[in-house]
Amino acid sequence: MAATAHARHILVKTEADCKDLMKQIEGGADFGELAKKHSSCPSGKSGGDLGSFGKGAMVPEFDKVCFSADPMSVQGPVKTQFGYHLIQVISRTA
Repeated sequence: MAATAHARHILVKTEADCKDLMKQIEGGADFGELAKKHSSCPSGKSGGDLGSFGKGAMVPEFDKVCFSADPMSVQGPVKTQFGYHLIQVISRTA
């Protein structure tokens, strides 16, 4: 069976915005609530949830984090052609 990851993210335009949101999360703010308020991705409406996806389904920079980061840790800023992301891997299968 191919590896899959279940992740959520927050997408913003600038690295500064991304770092500010990371500070808020580190301070105890809820990832899903911040995604609803700040993410420019349509997934923001559902707390940034992207569901499960296979390796190679996302852009390379995003994919790399989803298949290497510790589950439930928040990673970022991660720059892609879409902007800057904070990524939280919910779970992963090998």
